[in-house]
Amino acid sequence: MCVKMSPASGWQHFCKISDRLIFKLEEMADEKLKNEQEAEATQNTVKEEENHAGKDKKEKKSGAKTEEKKSKHEQKAMELANELAELKDKHIRLQAEFDNYRKRTLKEKMELVKSGGESVLLNILPVVDDLDRALLAFSEMDDNNPLKFGILLINNKFKDFLKQNGVLEIDAKEKDFDTDLHEAVTKIQAPTEELKGKVVDVIQKGYTMNDKVIRFAKVVIGE
Repeated sequence: MCVKMSPASGWQHFCKISDRLIFKLEEMADEKLKNEQEAEATQNTVKEEENHAGKDKKEKKSGAKTEEKKSKHEQKAMELANELAELKDKHIRLQAEFDNYRKRTLKEKMELVKSGGESVLLNILPVVDDLDRALLAFSEMDDNNPLKFGILLINNKFKDFLKQNGVLEIDAKEKDFDTDLHEAVTKIQAPTEELKGKVVDVIQKGYTMNDKVIRFAKVVIGE
């Protein structure tokens, strides 16, 4: 049906339709913008969550690597500590062994110095024995006899030389028999009751050198 409109009313009607159309377009534009903003916000949220997830994953991976690295360091430190303890123990043992070796060597050296001339002095003892026998043979001679005086002088010099080298005569006659000092040659009837089990006579004198017996005294025991 055709309706005739005046130009003024027609324009108003057109304006109303235009306003409605513009309003609708604006609503559609706002809704589209809103949807785009929501989509963008959702996308940002997803990205943030992905970033957080990646970060957590990296942190977990980094933490695992750190723990593994720490475990390796601790193991290495333990190995080094054990090695150090072993080296200390070896050092202490080596030090103790060296100290024992040094003491033993020093002791052997001192004994060698003490007994170094033992064989030489042992070879001199028979000469001293001969001088003692000569003096015994000259016992009835006058002390002013030149021969007796000369032998006595030589004998005294020998004995002084032995003393200077730590050689001392073993006092045996009328002493208790001691197997550490005396060597029994024979036994005889003791002349007195007090001499039973004691040294009655000395066949050969004994000597010690620095408290070590270098020749046992050969004796006769009373019984």
